[in-house]
Amino acid sequence: MESSFVSPQAAPGEALGAAVAPTVLVVDDERNIRRTLDLVLRGEGYEVIEAESGEEALEILANGGRPVDLAIIDLLLPGMGGLELLERIRRDEAMKGLPVVAISGHATVHDAVKAIKLGAGDFFEKPVSRERVLVSVKNALYSSELARKVRDLEAELLARYEMIGRAPVMQKLYKEIDRVAPTKASVLITGESGTGKELVSRAIHRLSPRIAGPFVKVNCAAIPRELIESELFGHERGAFTGAQSRKRGFFEQAHGGTLFLDEIGDMEPSAQAKVLRALQSGEVGRLGSERTLQVDVRVLAATNKDLSREVAAGRFREDLFFRLAVFPIRVPSLRERMEDLRPLADAFMASFCKENGLKPKRIDPAVHAALERRSFPGNVRELKNVIERAAILSGDTVTIADLPEDPHASPFDDDTPDAPDPGEPTRAPPGPLPPSIEAIPRTDAGRRLTLREFRDQAERRYIIEVLQSLEWNISRAAIVLGVERTNLHKKIRAYDIRRG
Repeated sequence: MESSFVSPQAAPGEALGAAVAPTVLVVDDERNIRRTLDLVLRGEGYEVIEAESGEEALEILANGGRPVDLAIIDLLLPGMGGLELLERIRRDEAMKGLPVVAISGHATVHDAVKAIKLGAGDFFEKPVSRERVLVSVKNALYSSELARKVRDLEAELLARYEMIGRAPVMQKLYKEIDRVAPTKASVLITGESGTGKELVSRAIHRLSPRIAGPFVKVNCAAIPRELIESELFGHERGAFTGAQSRKRGFFEQAHGGTLFLDEIGDMEPSAQAKVLRALQSGEVGRLGSERTLQVDVRVLAATNKDLSREVAAGRFREDLFFRLAVFPIRVPSLRERMEDLRPLADAFMASFCKENGLKPKRIDPAVHAALERRSFPGNVRELKNVIERAAILSGDTVTIADLPEDPHASPFDDDTPDAPDPGEPTRAPPGPLPPSIEAIPRTDAGRRLTLREFRDQAERRYIIEVLQSLEWNISRAAIVLGVERTNLHKKIRAYDIRRG
């Protein structure tokens, strides 16, 4: 039963990334065994606590005077036996995650198997071997640390994909998700770009019986036309030029779980037919193979297009549309739930500060009010970009000065004069000031710039200033400018902007 999984060679504290050496609780009624294990473990830098009975071990663990990272338990103890002690540890909410290594000099195979079933990470017999002890302890601690990291990552992912909002349209959305998630029905998720359609798909998967299975996301718009079938269904080695090895397609990868087809409205017609066939039969075939594979996949699809219009225009298969839209869900735009803007902004700010190691920042109420006056055609995604840019530029409190200009605002929005005070006499508005003809920007040929040309010049100049201020860090510049990184690359090429 010896494990071959050994953590990297390092001191105990370093191997686990810990600030102090791990503490091992040795539970054995034989004084010589406790003394031997103490010498072996302390010689490798571990801290050791000894207990000669199960009752004493429980008292040590329950009091929590010194945190215990691992327990080595003799199965044949007087009074409370080692198996009973292990059962008590696993039933206690505070102790059930404690890694355990079982030892014994006279235990049966049945006892060893039961100890492993109760959660012991390893088992070895007396007399103890120094190398055997150290390997078991290192493996148990390392496996426990990996399990903790997985739990932390799962909690982080759940928090990241949690939807925020109490608006009536969001309450309706939550109810629809709750109803359809436990079923096998295909779901078509529609809504404007940036509304959070992927969050809805992940919530459906998380609340479904398939939660233990994989969640595979496919961006149909990002896959080149010539590769879409290979990506979805896989291929055999030599199926086409460049196919150096066998590849499992997305349908195979999602077996037993959920396949999320994002931007389904952009899928090629040839691939639409094969997706329909896979949904109807549950069978897929790799390119270059005559064999078919049976897959168990629930398909969720999302699009920001009106698929009924795409069907009418002949760009999307009607039969596939009806197959996908068994249960349609529409995700509301941010404009439909502006009462959720403040909690969303606060959540984005807290998340950004945590991810980047910044102190928590407060958003001034005036900033919330200013944001509520914006239209946000980019929806929640645009709001997130605005908040992240403000977080970079601000101090401890985000103020109006830290907000980027609204790119969607009309230049004439603030030109409407205030309503006159009824108590004051009406005054004629002042006449326009004559512009200085010489001050109007012109082209090299002397022609005045069009509004588009002036805007392009200003935009190019501002992009250069931001890039220079951030030492040409494209990712940070994209956040500051409030655009996607790919869009910034396009503008750099279009404006022929070059470093230096």
